[in-house]
Amino acid sequence: MTYVYAGAADWGGKDPAKCNRGLYRLATDTGTWTTLERGLPDEVEVRCVTLHPTQPDVVFAGTQAGPYRSADAGDTWERMNFPGDEPVVWSFEIHPADARVMYVGTQDMAVYRSADGGGHWRRLTVPTNPDGLCVMGFPTRMIRLAIDPTNPDELYAGVEVGGLVRSLDGGATWTDCNAPLLALATQERYTQQHGPRRASEGMMDTHALAISAAQPGTVFLANRLGLFRSDDKGESWYDMDIGRFSPLTYARDVKVFPHDTNTLLGAFSIAAVSDAGSLYRSADLGATWTRFDHDVSINSTLMIIAASAQTPERVYCAARRGQVFGTEDGGKSWQTYSLPAEGVYALACA
Repeated sequence: MTYVYAGAADWGGKDPAKCNRGLYRLATDTGTWTTLERGLPDEVEVRCVTLHPTQPDVVFAGTQAGPYRSADAGDTWERMNFPGDEPVVWSFEIHPADARVMYVGTQDMAVYRSADGGGHWRRLTVPTNPDGLCVMGFPTRMIRLAIDPTNPDELYAGVEVGGLVRSLDGGATWTDCNAPLLALATQERYTQQHGPRRASEGMMDTHALAISAAQPGTVFLANRLGLFRSDDKGESWYDMDIGRFSPLTYARDVKVFPHDTNTLLGAFSIAAVSDAGSLYRSADLGATWTRFDHDVSINSTLMIIAASAQTPERVYCAARRGQVFGTEDGGKSWQTYSLPAEGVYALACA
């Protein structure tokens, strides 16, 4: 049985008449959704879902009450032994060479590390006031974690809305990588379009990070203004000019395809709340892009991409208002599944 997992949480543009939270499992052979509840908090909100790299029935979910783990493909759940008073979990990353080492990013800019498969956790000393940090109408959060697969001691944490911070020693010490991003934001191309304050805010509005083994030390950043790239571990940045290929440039996700380290997948839309989205693919680490989805009418902001680590032909995506769609044949055909919830943040597929 092949499953796709989708998580939803409350969001600012929600429709009060619809469900805006929950964790759901799609059986791809039947196209039916199952609501996952046993062992999870009441009215669970899920902002990240991660599969164990070698045990596909082991699933991790980041909730408003900390991280949870399932050993039976989501049928039952238990809270991991995590410190703090129900921290809101936004990101979960597993060490590429040692699955016992895990990192969790939470609301209020905290990152935790476990070296024993989640049995014990230690809060890392992460900067809480990086350059350009913007105070918004929601709490600042570590929205995405990324590890360099060629050097797992290099760890990056994306801050919404505060750019990103970096550790080069497995989380022992941290610095922020925002000064060159803030300098980039002063260019006329951004200030003319968005205004000085909005350009700075947009550059700090991190949504996703990705690192490919094909280019060690290179970091890809998706934010409100598009896609950006650093070839020197965040010391300098440049715009990848996604607008040359896509009319939609609000970047919500960027992922390295697990079966080809030169291939990237990108989710582009109009804005945080919109009625259109698009999925693009690059076979040359972002030098050129082509539209990947077809015959799919994406009816809201495309939020997240999930590519199967087991099957190269399987890729799924989720849009904010509950539209999940995927391909089982490498993009030749696509199938849409309507999730019984809005506010989709999380997606994973076996």
